[in-house]
Amino acid sequence: MCVTAVESRPADGGTSHALKAMGDIGTSQSPSQSPSRRPIGARVKAFVALTKPRIIELLLITTVPVMFLAEQGVPDLGLVLLTCIGGYLSAGGANALNMYIDRDIDALMDRTSQRPLVTGMVSPRECLAFGITLAVASTLLFGLTVNWLSAWLSLGALLFYVVVYTMILKRRTSQNIVWGGIAGCMPVLIGWTAVTNSLTWAPLILFLVIFFWTPPHYWPLSMKVKEDYARVGVPMLPVIASNKVVAKQIVIYSWVMVAVSLLLTPLGYTGWFYTAVALAAGGWWLWEAHGLQNRAKAEVTGGKLKEMRLFHWSITYVSLLFVAVAVDPFLR
Repeated sequence: MCVTAVESRPADGGTSHALKAMGDIGTSQSPSQSPSRRPIGARVKAFVALTKPRIIELLLITTVPVMFLAEQGVPDLGLVLLTCIGGYLSAGGANALNMYIDRDIDALMDRTSQRPLVTGMVSPRECLAFGITLAVASTLLFGLTVNWLSAWLSLGALLFYVVVYTMILKRRTSQNIVWGGIAGCMPVLIGWTAVTNSLTWAPLILFLVIFFWTPPHYWPLSMKVKEDYARVGVPMLPVIASNKVVAKQIVIYSWVMVAVSLLLTPLGYTGWFYTAVALAAGGWWLWEAHGLQNRAKAEVTGGKLKEMRLFHWSITYVSLLFVAVAVDPFLR
């Protein structure tokens, strides 16, 4: 692994530019520009955007199927609904707090330049209050309607994402997404504990699948937008390492991920259907990962590198794998 430490914040000029672009919304803007004066529909959409709904879709894809596996059939649908609502609120709160902390660099990056805090649709104070409110609401909802083990796991995931990843790792090390990705693994544990109020090897194996999935899922996107990250001093691996090094790391993590995904069957948690899907989807993933590595070794750059092919396939892969997790109990 390639680890490096860099300046944890953008250069002074960059930070000053970011803060100038954003302003201290709610205090420095004129009344006509105040977020509270914006159309209510646009404001609602902005607050929803703070939760990053597309990312939460992936988290729920890994939560609900595990509940089917834990139940070995159809879990209580009311419990599923409460778990999904709690999961959305928790992840949404974490994402809002992430945007609050990262508002300086979001103003400088092309891919984040339209986020609500950057455009002024939501003020920093509102965002902070919104994130904390969602965090508290999600913890209480889990604890009072699901169980307290799930509640603490959910709160732990939120704090890990906000404090460990966003505040400590993201701007300091190229291993940021590796260890920061632990927060994204927690929904697997939460889904299992929501049904059983306990932990066993099955959710821990699926936790590891998501752990090893996260870097090769995110690094191809980082390769595409590495200039954005470089501009603000965030040392994503593609910023500080060559495409060949990044592709090699992607291949290593991919092989481990596929190997770990196959452990469920010999341990007796899944049967032939899950195994067939894991082998087929994993085989295609490895084909794409090695294809990216071959292009990187040939020093292909630009659009011909086709790094986003693996990124898009990674979403399909995790969806197929966890659908198989949910379906497998009915075919055994």
